[in-house]
Amino acid sequence: MDFDVLFVGSGQGAYNGAIPMSQAGLNVGLIEEGLFGGVCTNRGCNAKITLDRPVELMRQVQALSGRGFDQMPTLNWHDLMLHKHEVIDGLSYGNEQKLVNGGVHVIKGHAHFVDAHTLAVGDQQYTADKIVLVTGRHPHRLDIPGSDLFHDSTDFLVLEEMPKRMTIIGAGYVGMEFATIANAFGSDVTVILRGNQPLREFHAPYVDMVVADLRERGVKFQFNETLLNAEETEEGIVLHGANGYRHTTDYVIDATGRIPNTQNMDWDKIGLQYDPVKGLPVNDHLETNVPGIYATGDILDKSQPKITPVAIFESLYLYHQFTGQSDAAIDYPAIATVAFTSPRLATVGVSVAEAQKDPDRYHIETADYNHDWFRQVGNENWGGVTLVFKGDYLVGATTISNDAVDTINGLVDVIEAKMTHADVERLIYLFPSTAHSYMRKL
Repeated sequence: MDFDVLFVGSGQGAYNGAIPMSQAGLNVGLIEEGLFGGVCTNRGCNAKITLDRPVELMRQVQALSGRGFDQMPTLNWHDLMLHKHEVIDGLSYGNEQKLVNGGVHVIKGHAHFVDAHTLAVGDQQYTADKIVLVTGRHPHRLDIPGSDLFHDSTDFLVLEEMPKRMTIIGAGYVGMEFATIANAFGSDVTVILRGNQPLREFHAPYVDMVVADLRERGVKFQFNETLLNAEETEEGIVLHGANGYRHTTDYVIDATGRIPNTQNMDWDKIGLQYDPVKGLPVNDHLETNVPGIYATGDILDKSQPKITPVAIFESLYLYHQFTGQSDAAIDYPAIATVAFTSPRLATVGVSVAEAQKDPDRYHIETADYNHDWFRQVGNENWGGVTLVFKGDYLVGATTISNDAVDTINGLVDVIEAKMTHADVERLIYLFPSTAHSYMRKL
């Protein structure tokens, strides 16, 4: 069977472009060997935020203890997990039906290359003028003796019972978000990391506030630790580290990162260049070194954050390119990222650390929420927002707050539209509101 465009993988970097391509008249196929919608939909973002929602609400209730609430609700992991399955389990089928209804030819199975324009799935071969690789990433596993005792993010998101003691190796997005959730549901959580700075992508003073809050709630951090091996004993799983470190736990999550899915697809056979750790390098049109083979999403070796909205942006870029609407190089906009800890951390644009290195070019302003009356309504007497300006224009922002997502989302508009202070003055928001509050600081 011949296609104009053939996608390998059904994540956000695929179906967001595949459907409009098909509706524009292209003959589009998509190969998927697992759940439709990729990791984010089925084993990542959507499931994580469902499990985090009661934690987010509980934190806000706790802040108002004695200020309107005289008793705290209790969290129930079993009931929440049932709810998570209600929310998540039907999404794969729904995404498959969206593809079918959008005119995309769906093929189920594992794909591997026969040549640069031909893929085989089982005994069937499929050819295409353009092939788009959207194969994503999977959890990395530490290569130490006993690592077979460890679990990963996929396991945590279907965990039937919350362990009494949980240890998380790594303090990136996954590690810190899972530590927040597990701690709230009563697990004795320890976070072990090789360095001394969790969530390195975010403003360090704000990260320190998150760490301090988690510590106050009972989460323990073991910094600068290199694990050597693990063993199962009657006491539980014992982790051994350098300099005699020993730690006993019931459940271990390896949150040391994610690596690209490059295996068993015969990429070497067609001369496709890739790095087993970094992923696929592409040019400014998302084309690999093999003409006609493109890639989107987390599989890319790129500096941009490997997150769902970026994959969607890339997929839509290919839609415009393949349908002849544009032949321009991809131009990434300001990209916002968030860590769903409690409180939230979010950032966009030029970082504070980058701006501090070039004070002649940038200036930085910080607003402390301790003096924001609207934050006091919810007794949110901590946090703030730090803004980076280049001349009259906002070029970066980072914040820690319950409303960090809404705050940064609004500031994305200001940055991308290159709005001046005069432009912002013309925006009349609802009062009182988060937007009205933070926009006044511009």
